[in-house]
Amino acid sequence: MMDRIREGSTGLVVKIILGLIIFSFVFAGVGSYLVGGGQPLAAKVGEREITRNDFEQVYQNERNRMQSQLGEYFSTLLGDPAYVEQFRKSVLDRMVNDALLDNQAQDLGLRVGDEQIRQAILSMPQFQKDGKFDEEIFNISLRRAGFSSDSFAEYLRQDLVRNQLILALESTEFTLDNEVKAQGALEAQQREIRTITLDTAAFSKDATVTDEEVEEYYNANKQQFVRPEQVKVSYVELSGDSLKAQAPITDEEIQTYYNENQDKYSTQEKREVSHILIKGDEADAQAVLARLDSGDDFATVAKEDSQDIPTAKEGGSLGWIERGVIDPDFEDAAFQLVNVGDHSGLVKSTFGYHIIQLDGIEAPKTKALAKVSAEIKAFLVDEHAADAFYSLQTELAEKAFESPDSLDDAAESVNVKVMTSDFFSETDAPKLLSNPSVLQAIYSPEVKEDGLNSDVIEIAPEHIIVVRVEDVRDEIVQPLNEVKESVIARLSQSKGEQKALELAQGAISALNKGEMSYLTDNGLNFTQARMITRADELANNVYRLQKPEQGKSTYAQMMDRQGNNVIVALDGVLELSNDAMAEQVSTRLLRSQTQQDLTATLDTLKVSTDISYPLLEQ
Repeated sequence: MMDRIREGSTGLVVKIILGLIIFSFVFAGVGSYLVGGGQPLAAKVGEREITRNDFEQVYQNERNRMQSQLGEYFSTLLGDPAYVEQFRKSVLDRMVNDALLDNQAQDLGLRVGDEQIRQAILSMPQFQKDGKFDEEIFNISLRRAGFSSDSFAEYLRQDLVRNQLILALESTEFTLDNEVKAQGALEAQQREIRTITLDTAAFSKDATVTDEEVEEYYNANKQQFVRPEQVKVSYVELSGDSLKAQAPITDEEIQTYYNENQDKYSTQEKREVSHILIKGDEADAQAVLARLDSGDDFATVAKEDSQDIPTAKEGGSLGWIERGVIDPDFEDAAFQLVNVGDHSGLVKSTFGYHIIQLDGIEAPKTKALAKVSAEIKAFLVDEHAADAFYSLQTELAEKAFESPDSLDDAAESVNVKVMTSDFFSETDAPKLLSNPSVLQAIYSPEVKEDGLNSDVIEIAPEHIIVVRVEDVRDEIVQPLNEVKESVIARLSQSKGEQKALELAQGAISALNKGEMSYLTDNGLNFTQARMITRADELANNVYRLQKPEQGKSTYAQMMDRQGNNVIVALDGVLELSNDAMAEQVSTRLLRSQTQQDLTATLDTLKVSTDISYPLLEQ
């Protein structure tokens, strides 16, 4: 298993992560780029700490991802404190699982070289433009996600190592040929059917409902016609997005921000270097240095003598580095080299002795204002809108409190209109007002019974609302004259369904007896025969039917997705041999087995590892 893991570290695993820019890291194991000492903990997994800051960053990133996918629906979910608590716990659980895998990978001695990180980053399509890496896209994306270049690279390194472990689990799994063939044959199988669809709507339309039936149904089912308590609500809504149009940004502001934040748009000097690492005593390192001083090729010597195995295979190449991210002594020596091709003397670090060669120099660069103007403008618009929002939020809260019997002053203070809903119940509130926190405020005694304005309620980040109840309708049983059409519709639907079911059952009984005249007598005709696969809407039921004898059919009644009764004649079963299907089945079975192994591995690690959750214990 270890051999497979180490093989995976040089090729396959790089393809798992799709990535971006060149980062400046020299050796695996230099130390964590995410400083955790002394910070409050969210969890501790063995000796590995998950800080509160790390958790909050991952949580916010996951929250933003879900918000972009689900929109207002996710905002509604976030209004439920129980959901938020469960969501936060699920994020922390995933981080704990990652930490368990990190510990296991460390125990197994897994590592990812910096060249692998560099290649992974360079290949990430999310940060490419026209098929090539775009530094501006990269910087914006990292900033929005709350990463520095250092923390993102460390995140990438850890993720690649975890994937080595997962690939190792996958490489130990296999599927039996007969297992794949049996499953593949079942999935590739096709079935020939004919159908008769009995349209429930048509039967319901022809159903006759008497006044006596209507009254009888109403009297027996009055609980179905209870109109719950309803409220009419006025509200004032304020959001950061609505304020962006009111935040015009001038060219002068963009220029000023650019001038005051040059560090954001400038790069440090970068150096491309190779190194040879000797972990033995100084005499061994001096002997290697002597070879270089006598003119031996650096890459050749690195391949022969360097004890940093991953980089030795690449002639010692470490890629590009910049100041502030590596061992200071190593960094100083690398940046003191003057000419490309020069090599250093011996440089001592905690790993041993290094000899460094300068392979390239990239001078500092500053992006032109024209290239970052749009980015700066978008940032300033967001910043101005956020400042305005939080200022108005305070004003709204004060006015809503000072004038508790009206929202007029509150609305005027933030320059919006008071909106009023129609009557609604707790179960059919309009989308905006269906947020659990909003409903809780509406139905609170202070708002619903005393007629006061609510406190400011946060629906989502930079999105708030204040509500008041204008009117209340008590719960009542609606009179028959108001619900008569609804009763007729229900009875017609029920009669239509019953008529269709009886006709279908009668047809199945007759067909099984060979009485084909039943179809003619009732104006029923089968469709032309067709082959179906497992993708067909009737497949789940059709594939459960017994294979018919030669020249005969198997008959059954089932329902389609529209709720119509369908009479099905299964005429034959076609067994297909499909190599492509077998390959897909094998891949799917392997994936399932790998997931089971991963779950079992995590369960075992949880038992053998001390895990604490300070965040959940507060």
